[in-house]
Amino acid sequence: MNINERIDRIVQMEQYLDTLKKAFFEDPSSLSDNEELYDMLHSLIRYYNGPEWMEDFECDERGELPHDLKRGVLSEDE
Repeated sequence: MNINERIDRIVQMEQYLDTLKKAFFEDPSSLSDNEELYDMLHSLIRYYNGPEWMEDFECDERGELPHDLKRGVLSEDE
């Protein structure tokens, strides 16, 4: 998967998370009552329980972030 596809997937998951957080604080029951929010929640769960997030953030097999990301420095490979 190329870097642009990975970034798009990360952005989408961040948008889902932001939408879900807002809905939760406004009306927690909406997460189960609203089908779109419910689907977003399950997409996030699948993402974080699957290999995609480890691939997107270049984690090792234990789920540890690379040293540069731990320090908060994003760098691209040359």
